Amino acid sequence: MDLVSVDIDVRGVAALTLDRAEKRNALSAQMMDEVTAAATALDADPAVRVVVLAADGGSFCAGGDLGWMRDQMDADSNTRAQEARRIAGMLQTLNTLTKPLIGRVHADAFGGGVGMCCVCDVVVSAETAMFGLTETRLGLIPATIGPYVLARMGEGRARRVFMSSRRFDASEACDLGIVSRVVPATDLDDAIAREVDPYLACAPGAVAAAKSYARSFGTVIDAATIDRSIAALTAQWDGAEAPEGIAAFFEKRAPRWA
Repeated sequence: MDLVSVDIDVRGVAALTLDRAEKRNALSAQMMDEVTAAATALDADPAVRVVVLAADGGSFCAGGDLGWMRDQMDADSNTRAQEARRIAGMLQTLNTLTKPLIGRVHADAFGGGVGMCCVCDVVVSAETAMFGLTETRLGLIPATIGPYVLARMGEGRARRVFMSSRRFDASEACDLGIVSRVVPATDLDDAIAREVDPYLACAPGAVAAAKSYARSFGTVIDAATIDRSIAALTAQWDGAEAPEGIAAFFEKRAPRWA
């Protein structure tokens, strides 16, 4: 793999790390496929007890890769739907991971990066990290991440930030339910260790069964839900605003609505 790395220590603690620092860990098609493949492999490995989702570089995840988004402007409807399913499939693979998934957010998380936080069981953030659902500035909506964001935050809290593209700090992300704990950046690794250690004293099968049981009483995110999220994203790609918003970004100008 080129854009993610996987390291498993002797205790069975796996670090799944986004490794595209030069692009702020933006989610390209290749990165999405690699995250999906890595998560699938970790889930199938009986030696893995806990997975920590982390990132290298100056950002945790800047969201969807804008080059990938621009490609959708020239694609046909079937291709657009396939690409939307790519990100939806990655999120669902992470969401249904049978191992505990702990997010280590050392820096900014926007768009799809917030979605990745919302599929974790626990998220520990550095107090300096910023967050935002920034899609509407580009003429898009938080579509494929939407089921997970709304499941985590609830409709009322989500509506505070879901449509405005407003950026907010780690403290507000904690209040919204995206983040579980906020710590100084220098304490992040110790805080992650405190989340990991209890699982190493637990029966792995019981942990998996308990996680599945908890999910069964939560928001149902099934094939129909995912199809609906894909349809919502492709509808935006098919409209007039997304081409304008993405073109404005690359042309370094304000879109016509700003």
